Amino acid sequence: MDIKFNQNEDHNKLLVSDLKKRFAKVKLGGGEKSIEKHHAKGKMTARERINYLLDPKSKSIEIGAFAGEGMYEQYGGCPSGGVVVKMGYIKGKQCIVVANDATVKAGAWFPITGKKNLRAQEIAIENRLPIIYLVDSAGVFLPMQDEIFPDKEHFGRIFRNNAVMSSMGITQIAAVMGSCVAGGAYLPIMSDEALIVDKTGSIFLAGSYLVKAAIGESIDNETLGGATTHCEISGVTDYKAKDDKDALDKIRNIVDKIGDFDKAGYNRTDSKKPKENPDDIYGILPKSRADQYDMKEIIKRLVDNSEFDEYKQDYGKTIITAYARIEGWAVGIVANQRKLVKNKKGEMQFGGVIYNDSADKATRFIANCNQKKIPLVFLQDVTGFMVGSKSEHSGIIKDGAKMVNAVSNSVVPKFTIVLGNSYGAGNYAMCGKAYDPRLIAAWPSAELAVMSGNSAAKVLLQIETASLKKKGEKITKEKEEELFNKIKDRYDDQVSPYYAASRIWTDGVIDPLDTRTWISMGIEAANHAPIEKPFNMGVLQV
Repeated sequence: MDIKFNQNEDHNKLLVSDLKKRFAKVKLGGGEKSIEKHHAKGKMTARERINYLLDPKSKSIEIGAFAGEGMYEQYGGCPSGGVVVKMGYIKGKQCIVVANDATVKAGAWFPITGKKNLRAQEIAIENRLPIIYLVDSAGVFLPMQDEIFPDKEHFGRIFRNNAVMSSMGITQIAAVMGSCVAGGAYLPIMSDEALIVDKTGSIFLAGSYLVKAAIGESIDNETLGGATTHCEISGVTDYKAKDDKDALDKIRNIVDKIGDFDKAGYNRTDSKKPKENPDDIYGILPKSRADQYDMKEIIKRLVDNSEFDEYKQDYGKTIITAYARIEGWAVGIVANQRKLVKNKKGEMQFGGVIYNDSADKATRFIANCNQKKIPLVFLQDVTGFMVGSKSEHSGIIKDGAKMVNAVSNSVVPKFTIVLGNSYGAGNYAMCGKAYDPRLIAAWPSAELAVMSGNSAAKVLLQIETASLKKKGEKITKEKEEELFNKIKDRYDDQVSPYYAASRIWTDGVIDPLDTRTWISMGIEAANHAPIEKPFNMGVLQV
């Protein structure tokens, strides 16, 4: 091991340590005092409910753990977007579980809460996975109602998705474990089966205070919409549970009876661990996002037996295309090579840049994987497409468009891991969020933006100094440096993987060592949804 490896290792392990600290804070939801108050009511927290519901010692992944981080500070924040979403196993069946966190503003819906719930439903729809809702919410967060209520991707879209999923045969089970008010009352009732916890669960379009104000009727909430009312009088709910654990046990028993599913038929053999030590990733991945490294060494530590078969190994070398297995699943890997390479003409090409030949190779490989029904895994560390007269005259825009077209029209499931840079059109061509990866996760080393903080700061500095000079201000070298640092600091905050995760541009920030689990569980989920249309790139010439 050389000194650079050790420096990289120290840096990346510190990033993972920071990730774990951030996650530990997020797991507290509204804080320890809020959790104590929740427990005093005889209720489990959202995370406790999910942990009890999922099979003991089984694998799971959390979607959107950092949603809302750094947002809504004027209202006290919204950890995890006020809702916890996990993909895991119930009685051996893979499911999505969505649980309102009532320790965060009584489970009220912020704009990011709606976006996260829609993402959970999207995953269930794409993969035909059963979805379980553990409802405990005071409804829309009124100070921000204009950002959560009326638009297409707002609160109401959730109920529309309930109806669509039911028509698709996707099982939906809801447990009312706390408040379920106004529009939110539709979610459990639009599910296929609904449970309600006695004394703590309630469903009504308007609570007792509003009923009194609206029609003058005096009634308590329990009589208005409690478990006895809805299980014995209205027939709105299907099962009454005595407490949280009883409700969760009933859900487990319902899921246990669900029949088998039609499979997409992705190839899987026995899982084998990488021969190369995955821990080495920390030392291989450089501290600086500008430094070069060999992506093949990363791939060896992610794939079974550290074995992969390269497609067009000596052509288009700034993108690696290879067949491999991850936890037994056959995958096609499209990865940015991050070291300097020589092209067929003997010219040096920069690592992390997509050239004409590499775009052409990736397009052909993606088409092959679609023909063979092999899921695609994109490993992003990309600065963008090559620029300059030589590239433009060679038709880089056309070759780049072909690659984007192939990614857009791909019918096999796609999974994206952002290792390092994810800049500009490179993000698009390498299957960024806009291109519907089934799951997209970032390592703590990731940066997502139009360009690097350094490059952006230089561009923005030119614009700002020109504007100040027009106003008659004299720009000294010191003033220019001060402006540059101010712009760069602001921009660097926005390229952080946590900034992206807080807005659900990615599904999470993960330890590199969890990558195999994310991809494997993602493909297993995708195997629930057979491909319904052929691969077709339209009129664009390949």
